[in-house]
Amino acid sequence: MPADRSSLGYRGELFILAFDHRGSFEKQLFGITGRPGPEDAGRITDAKTVIFDGFLSALDAGAPRDAAGILVDEQYGSDIARRARKEGRILAMPVEKSGQPEFDFDHGERFGEHIEDFDPTFSKVLVRYNARGDQEMNVRQAERLAALSEWLHERGRKLLFEMLVPAEPAQLESVGGDTDRFDQEVRPKLMLEAIQELRDRGVEPDVWKIEGLDRAEDCRAVADLARADGRDDVVCVVLGRGANAVAVERWLQAGSGVPGYRGFAIGRTIWWDALKAYLDGSADRTEAARRIAETYRRMIDVYRG
Repeated sequence: MPADRSSLGYRGELFILAFDHRGSFEKQLFGITGRPGPEDAGRITDAKTVIFDGFLSALDAGAPRDAAGILVDEQYGSDIARRARKEGRILAMPVEKSGQPEFDFDHGERFGEHIEDFDPTFSKVLVRYNARGDQEMNVRQAERLAALSEWLHERGRKLLFEMLVPAEPAQLESVGGDTDRFDQEVRPKLMLEAIQELRDRGVEPDVWKIEGLDRAEDCRAVADLARADGRDDVVCVVLGRGANAVAVERWLQAGSGVPGYRGFAIGRTIWWDALKAYLDGSADRTEAARRIAETYRRMIDVYRG
């Protein structure tokens, strides 16, 4: 980790439109079960370009240019990423292999070459981590993540850490198998345990991408821990988890007034319906992009409002 914890973090708001999905794009959106061929890859890239068009439309319509950004992958969005960086947009790119239950690097030991090639504002990881879960897997993940964290901060780069806390069977059973009760009653404490354990193992995010919490007091506890012990500029953003707009807006409202929360990184909730309409022909490219821009701007308004 950096010798000076005050170098950690990010100052300013962040409203990230996330479309770095790879496996879920292939399977859920396009119904591709095997390895995508060149034609499939072209269709996926085209769909991601529609999302980016929506992002640019939102900027033209007044979305804050100093806070608006995108999260896109190299596999299907390399041209988008290079264009965004060239135009000075906030850019985040994933480092992890897609669709894996255990975090590992997409490009193995060559992860640094790809980060330096694209030069994103943030390198992003998605990690499934339950402090009371598989201990051996937790240790392996933490070792890789600590190595990434150290590599980034030695070079003055930023880490965006998306943390999911999957329920262990006994934890879900403790609330009668009710996932909503797990989210409200059990997961907030597990999130705190995970943040503390990961930091104890040398993982130092600049921005924590946090699953939605319904209560402001839970958001406050997470933000306070994220910024503890001299990490004053470390911040949290709300992730959408593919939930419906009503749930996501509730999570945005819970976090928006909490010191240490600075925005969101939301994907499917913003673009899924519009993209499906584009793919099935019920909306043309311009209309799909317009819908994405409108929803993205509404999420910003909800957070700020």
